[in-house]
Amino acid sequence: MWRFMHILAIESSCDETSAAVISNGKICSNVVSTQHIHQQYGGVVPELASRAHQQHILPVVREALQQSKLAKTELNAIAFTKGPGLLGSLLVGVSFAKAMALALKIPLIEVNHMQAHVLAHFIEDPKPPFPFLCLTVSGGHTQIVRVDSPTEMTIIGETLDDAVGEAFDKGAKILGLDYPGGPLIDKYAAQGNPGAFGFPIPEIPGLDFSFSGVKTAFLYFVQRETAANPGFVTERLEDLCAGLQHTLIEILLRKLRKAARQTGIKAVAIAGGVSANTGLRRSLQETGDALGWNVYIPKFEYCTDNAAMIAMAASFKYEKGIFSDQRVSPAARMDFSL
Repeated sequence: MWRFMHILAIESSCDETSAAVISNGKICSNVVSTQHIHQQYGGVVPELASRAHQQHILPVVREALQQSKLAKTELNAIAFTKGPGLLGSLLVGVSFAKAMALALKIPLIEVNHMQAHVLAHFIEDPKPPFPFLCLTVSGGHTQIVRVDSPTEMTIIGETLDDAVGEAFDKGAKILGLDYPGGPLIDKYAAQGNPGAFGFPIPEIPGLDFSFSGVKTAFLYFVQRETAANPGFVTERLEDLCAGLQHTLIEILLRKLRKAARQTGIKAVAIAGGVSANTGLRRSLQETGDALGWNVYIPKFEYCTDNAAMIAMAASFKYEKGIFSDQRVSPAARMDFSL
């Protein structure tokens, strides 16, 4: 065991610029700067995202260090998100981390963004026991992961097409809601009847997912009803959001229930941006109570992209002496096992 472990972590995979400091396993700071410029375009614009990271990264790192009350000379390593993500955004974080590590003459630790979402559960108690299943859900990924240790994870099910977060946002766009649409779907769904409208649940073999058919069915339904009644969406917005959200959550939980039966694992967690969805959090807890699972749901602040999860993942690598060198480069696509 290392005597001291002070790590600065940087997250820049998409449109959140974040820095955090972990000291001997405890998060001391977690600063996040959100880019609001993308709202007017209805989605993340990669070029604008990378420019914003360049503007935000130094102030964010400075603030994270100030909150931690550690000097940069006390750091033992610099951690960063290698991928997956937007290449231009990743490049800003990776380049900054490499330069700072070189200047301080300390090692680098590369982190897989999706593994970090899973390991966010170890920031605070209660922590899931090994092995556990983790449903990782975001705008770019939908996976069921078997987690046997902090460095041993296996994908046992994943989406064959679109991610569930993208399905939420596309559904919101069909309804004319602003970006990001997922949180708005969640907000309006709380006031609606999930049984008012039914949408098809795909029959996909094994533990894999598919969301393209649901999006298409939802689009055609809204177009057909709007043609008959131009005010349909406005009049039934809450019920439409509730019906779509209920369908997407049911797709997720059916596969998760199947995975738990097949593996015999009773510890079940969720992670990723969509794990902030209140409907999913409630439904998972209800399912866990009914089936005797031990359910682990992260705090809202650790659901969306943040550097605290990168720091936690890096701390496990630091303890094992797993470091990178100055030849490391960002990877827009990245194997989950790396």
